[in-house]
Amino acid sequence: MNRKIADCHAHIFPNKIAGKAVKSIGSFYNSPMRYNGTAEMLIESGSKIGVTTYLVSSSATHPRQVESLNSFISEEVQKYSKFIGLGSFHPQYENFEELDRVKELGLKGIKLHPDFQMYNIDDENAIKMYREIGKRGLPILMHTGDNRYDASSPERLAAAAKKVPETLFIAAHFGGYNHWYDVEKKLADLPNVIFDTSSTLFAIENQKAVNMIRNLGVDRFMFGSDFPMWDHEQELKRFLALDLTKEEQDKILWSNFEKLFIK
Repeated sequence: MNRKIADCHAHIFPNKIAGKAVKSIGSFYNSPMRYNGTAEMLIESGSKIGVTTYLVSSSATHPRQVESLNSFISEEVQKYSKFIGLGSFHPQYENFEELDRVKELGLKGIKLHPDFQMYNIDDENAIKMYREIGKRGLPILMHTGDNRYDASSPERLAAAAKKVPETLFIAAHFGGYNHWYDVEKKLADLPNVIFDTSSTLFAIENQKAVNMIRNLGVDRFMFGSDFPMWDHEQELKRFLALDLTKEEQDKILWSNFEKLFIK
C-alpha cells in the first residue's frame, strides 16, 4: 500500500521486564496481549503495514519510575530511527525540572494513564501537573475511559481540559474506552482535545466510528494501534473498513500526526 502511516499509540518496555509488564496489562483488562512489548516486536508488527513512524511510550505506575522510563524511551528513540518518544510523569512526582529533561532528551510529549497511576483526571494536583506540561509545549497522550470506574472518564477529561486550555490532550481510544457514547457530549467543543483510534474499532459499529470522526472533526484524529494489545494488520483492516474517503483516511493515518509531531 503506497501511503504513509504513523502509529501514534504504541507501548514498549525494557526487554528484561517486557513479559511481566504485558502480562500485568493483559490481566488488568482481562484481555490477552498479542505481543511481548519489545521495540523489536513493535517494528516487526508495524512493518507488515508499512508504518513510517511510531510514537512510543510507557507509563510510570509509581513516581520512582519516572526518570528511568524517560531515559529508557530516549535510548530507544536514539536506537530506532522510526521512533518518536513520549516521556512519562506521575501526579505524585513533583520535580517539574524532569519535564525540562524530557525536552532535553528530545521527547515530544507526555504519556499518562490515570487508571494505572490511580488518580482522577481532574484532581487538583493533576491540574497543576498538566499546567506545567503545557508550559513546556508538550502534548499529553491520555488514556481515557473504562466502564468499571470513572477516574478517566470523558467528563473528567473535559473538566481538566477547560482548566488548562493551553495544554493539548490526545484523548486515547476515541476519547473514552467504553464511554464512547459520552464523548461527543463532553469533548466535542474543546479545541485542546484531539483523539486517537486505538482500542476502539474492535468494539463499536463502523457507522458509529465514522459518525464520531466526522462529528468531532477528521483533523482531530490519529491512527493508533495500542501495541502490544493489538496487531497492526488487524487494526489497519478495521480502520480501512470504515466508510471514509481516501482524503479522510490519509489525514488520520499520517497528515494529522505529521502536523503535530514532525512539522
